[in-house]
Amino acid sequence: MKKIIVSVSNDLSIDQRVEKVCNTLFNAGYEILLIGKKEANSRPIQRRYSTKRIAVFFKKGFLFYAEFNLKLFLLILFTKKDLLLANDLDTLLPNYIASLLQKKDLLYDSHELFPEIPELINRPFTKNIWSSIESKILPNLKNTYTVCGSIAKFYNSKYNTNFKTILNLPTKKQQLKSEFPFKYNNQKIILYQGAVNIGRGLELMLTALPFLENCIFVIIGDGDILDALKKEVAIKNLNQKVYFLGKITPNELHQLTPIADLGISIEEDLGLNYRYALPNKIFDYIQAEVPILVSNLPEMKKIVIDYHVGEIVHDRAPEKLANQIKSVLEKDFSNALKIAKNKLIWEHQEEALLAIFKDA
Repeated sequence: MKKIIVSVSNDLSIDQRVEKVCNTLFNAGYEILLIGKKEANSRPIQRRYSTKRIAVFFKKGFLFYAEFNLKLFLLILFTKKDLLLANDLDTLLPNYIASLLQKKDLLYDSHELFPEIPELINRPFTKNIWSSIESKILPNLKNTYTVCGSIAKFYNSKYNTNFKTILNLPTKKQQLKSEFPFKYNNQKIILYQGAVNIGRGLELMLTALPFLENCIFVIIGDGDILDALKKEVAIKNLNQKVYFLGKITPNELHQLTPIADLGISIEEDLGLNYRYALPNKIFDYIQAEVPILVSNLPEMKKIVIDYHVGEIVHDRAPEKLANQIKSVLEKDFSNALKIAKNKLIWEHQEEALLAIFKDA
């Protein structure tokens, strides 16, 4: 039985892609050790495979990455393994060095174009460091995959690599509905779930809401601009129209998503990372049979065009966006959603994923 060490820089509990990959590999007979970081509020985690969280003193920035990567490297180095799987650029360096020193095959799953994330737009020095790590390592890797065709094409063109595409689709599941922890009166529910960061279109939604009668906006997730959004909601007197549920477990989320009438993914075009994004939430909405409204960006709009499960934003002016939302809420996408949810599932990605590991 081959043992794989899987590395991430988060606390493991909400990373659904990594959990699906680990489950697929475990079911195929691999022994798994999943490593992440330990946070003060990390919830207990129970998986069928082994997990380990690394305690860190520094919580963010350069010092966090330096401390976490050093501890990750030492843990990898002195742990028995046959294969290494690094998830995203922020775990790649220690895995790469360990793979060279101990002659172990390394696989790499790029969840995004890490140096192109909006948080690095105004931080050229930090961006250059990540770009340098990427440019030094990626051309040397043979077993690589990513979340969508656009990112795979970008890397293959830039570094002459052989990235394959493993879509981040949800597992097939029965639709279970729970209830929101607040009262509402037959209003239409517009849902955003995911990271609450800049460029996600959340500020835009706050400007569109005054034009939307009988609608509420529910935000599920946590992130850098959460506090700023809450202040903006108070200033605009939107407390009866906007509800923040914070970060919840995937199981809780699966029972809340189907309640929504519309799921949004209206990210801004803030560089290549957002331009090529294919967010998990789009597929989660579809699996919950919730129609979607997405940005006019390549990967997102392709899903709408191919599966007819919603609409692409025509105009980002607040009142025009509100009018389009009203229009979408009046349409029936139920048949298309039922067809799409049976096609867009993780089970249809597993064969391609396992082939990559067999090649390694």
